[in-house]
Amino acid sequence: MRFLPASDTALLVELADLDHALALYRAVQAQPIAGVRELVPAARTLLVHYRPEAIAPAALVAELRARAAAADLGPAHSAAVRCVEIPVHYDGEDLAEVADMMGISIAELVERHAGQPWQAAFAGFAPGFVYLAGGHPSFRAIPRRPTPRTRLPAGSVALAGDFSAVYPAASPGGWQLIGVTDLPMWDLRRAEPAYVQPGFQVRFVDADASGRHISLPPVPESASNQSPAPVQTAPAAIEFESVGLQTLVQDAGRHGMAGLGISPSGALDAPAMRQANRLVGNPAHTPVLENLLGGLRLRCHGRATLAVTGAAAALILHSADGRQWPLASHAAVALDDGDVLALGAPTAGVRCYVAVRGGWQVAPVLGSCATDTLAHVGPPALQAGQRIAIGAVPPQALRATQPAEVAPVNLPRPGDEVTLDVLAGPRTDWFASDALALLEQQTWQVTPQSNRIGLRLHGAQPLARARHDELPSEGTVTGAIQVPAGGQPVLFLADHPLTGGYPVIAAVARHHLPLAAQLPVDCRLRFRLVAPFADLGAAETTAPTA
Repeated sequence: MRFLPASDTALLVELADLDHALALYRAVQAQPIAGVRELVPAARTLLVHYRPEAIAPAALVAELRARAAAADLGPAHSAAVRCVEIPVHYDGEDLAEVADMMGISIAELVERHAGQPWQAAFAGFAPGFVYLAGGHPSFRAIPRRPTPRTRLPAGSVALAGDFSAVYPAASPGGWQLIGVTDLPMWDLRRAEPAYVQPGFQVRFVDADASGRHISLPPVPESASNQSPAPVQTAPAAIEFESVGLQTLVQDAGRHGMAGLGISPSGALDAPAMRQANRLVGNPAHTPVLENLLGGLRLRCHGRATLAVTGAAAALILHSADGRQWPLASHAAVALDDGDVLALGAPTAGVRCYVAVRGGWQVAPVLGSCATDTLAHVGPPALQAGQRIAIGAVPPQALRATQPAEVAPVNLPRPGDEVTLDVLAGPRTDWFASDALALLEQQTWQVTPQSNRIGLRLHGAQPLARARHDELPSEGTVTGAIQVPAGGQPVLFLADHPLTGGYPVIAAVARHHLPLAAQLPVDCRLRFRLVAPFADLGAAETTAPTA
């Protein structure tokens, strides 16, 4: 058992195998540790998110050791394990190749895949994507494809490593495709959106051989994950005449959803979100609008008080009587009926945050109004012509507005050189001996392929690996610097996948995550190592009992 730093707010516990990882996960769930925020189990690791102000790393390691010593290595005890069936059309593109790899016929492969139950071990990658362990003993160490496909259809049934899984939505994927199911794995209109959840038992059924058809009962239409309803009688509303490149609803995110394979998401520049809400008197985590690169025009119907923070962007107020004048950002702005507020392109930073006094009237999805662009959970991106009512926050929750604040002066511009503090780990030892020094010494360019999922970086010299075997999927954090096989890193932002299969060499310190969210394309990036790699507890290993 090893304890590896995953960031300054997360610890990665590496264990012998899946059984040990799940045993520790169950033990911590049964006896929670004060200061631990969330747990993300994976193939042989447990990612532990914690609050450093509540528990020190050394104390956390000691608590985890104690839980491991008392953990039960057997399967989860349940009075009635839920069993679900998944009908499969075994016609996947890789079916023949996998059968040949295993030295068996296609018919034998299908029989083995459908012949024994699988155990839903943990969720990751995307909502509804659950790693299924067990099955026939011959399904061990199935390699991923050398080059991932750019798109797999929804319902793809696949194998990789020691696992099988079903892709809940169309997405890129590097697993071996052996079939497809018509049964939706993820549907927010259901009372339980995920058809398969960790702890379930899953049995695959050869749909073509059996002729069986498994369907779910019809579900009612729901407002979840849909645009806000048209405003008819609201006393005040905001109409979006234009939304720019992208305007999303965001808040503090949806925490505690790791069991469904959902990362927290939320506003990338959280301090800017909180500042905008303070300026209009809202509670700090009231939903705001996150606008990328300006171009947003808001028309007021009724009266409203707004504030714009984050990136340095010009604000122009167009009054209903035809006059117009510039406004200062980072201050409350009162709008009358018919007034239009326009946001120009940022001169520094890339994301602006717009709060309205009383809050945007948007229905939460799974407990949050945040839009997760990877998981497709939350309200969709706003569209021109759309209106949102004002006033979801109860009047008694409103506070006095705060005085105007000075706009930040240190936000980056294209071509600027920016330094981010990073902490080494958890997989620094997967890289060549000079890789960490190269990460710190070399300048990295932010490429146009960057988005809310992550910043894709390019350096003159790629980061070389010392190990070239496959890393079993494990939990990842916001700020993780993950390095694919090509050696060019990706800096994960809030919409990153919950688990990943590429090694992470370092993670951005939490105090620099808001700055990372404001980096424009073509910005030059340097990393400053503030904490070297440290195995926090390799000695005195204690294994769970059998």
